[in-house]
Amino acid sequence: MRLGKTISLVAVAGVMAGCTSTGGVRHPSGPETVAPEKALVLPPPGGPSIVSVVERKRGNGVEQMISLFTSSSVPGQNFLKAQFFGASGANPGIGDANFSMINESGIAREVARSVPGVPMVTSATFLQNAYGPFGYASGRSRAGDACIYAWQQIRSSAAANTQARNFGMIQLRLRLCDARATERQLLGMVYGYTITGTFDGPTWNPYGSPPPASASLGRTGEPIYPDEGGYRPSPMPIGYEPAPLVIRSRGTAPVRSDPGPKPAQGTAPLPAPIGPRVPLPSEVPQTSAAPEAAAASLKQSARAIGVTVPSPDCIGDAAAVCRR
Repeated sequence: MRLGKTISLVAVAGVMAGCTSTGGVRHPSGPETVAPEKALVLPPPGGPSIVSVVERKRGNGVEQMISLFTSSSVPGQNFLKAQFFGASGANPGIGDANFSMINESGIAREVARSVPGVPMVTSATFLQNAYGPFGYASGRSRAGDACIYAWQQIRSSAAANTQARNFGMIQLRLRLCDARATERQLLGMVYGYTITGTFDGPTWNPYGSPPPASASLGRTGEPIYPDEGGYRPSPMPIGYEPAPLVIRSRGTAPVRSDPGPKPAQGTAPLPAPIGPRVPLPSEVPQTSAAPEAAAASLKQSARAIGVTVPSPDCIGDAAAVCRR
């Protein structure tokens, strides 16, 4: 009887101890929002602006989804995705991320998922930015919005991996659609973004050893010019011939005005005429009126500017009669 009571008391004490034990609340490891200035990749100056940054830590690196400002009718959000792989043990207690090398079929699925409803065409031109080669696909929606999807993998060469260093890798994805931009303007984003994230130590450096200086530095016969393409002599045009003035009349074709003959070089231009202009005989309109009416009009114009037009009777041998 006493043994049974003792066992019961021990059991109750155990239950009470379990109820009164304290335990902390632990937040499971998962994605979290970080400040925009903590982004591992920054857009170029002028945008698009960063809306939010969602970071997911991995045992072998970090992954960020950087949402960008979107002005497009295409479904989805503009984003810049950055994945840093290779930092083994960077976040202990968290599983490693699986990554795969870039391949054509995988990229095709990413494009279809990221830019739905837009026919995208992969560019066959070899391009590279400050971080190395990259590829992209472009298209235009039915509403006229331009879209690009770019991908890039940054990894040192196989020769640089033989010395137990330069094992890291960075993979980037860019989805960008805009209603008012051209494909070339969107492509400038790939050339302008800046990778700010780094790996700790040279073991995981994804860029490899820095390249040596150019062999042309300091060498005779290797001029270096301020412009990027070098000096190419070509005649520089000084001035230009202005286009003639175009006078448009409603309902008629454009009429180009004639600037008229130019004065010879070194001579002063003729002054503008003063007073009403006397029409030339060839400019007098031919009407059905009598010749006397045309002569009277000519005399009236000459009298207005103080010019005396002699009578036909006072020309030649008959001039002596007019002087009397």
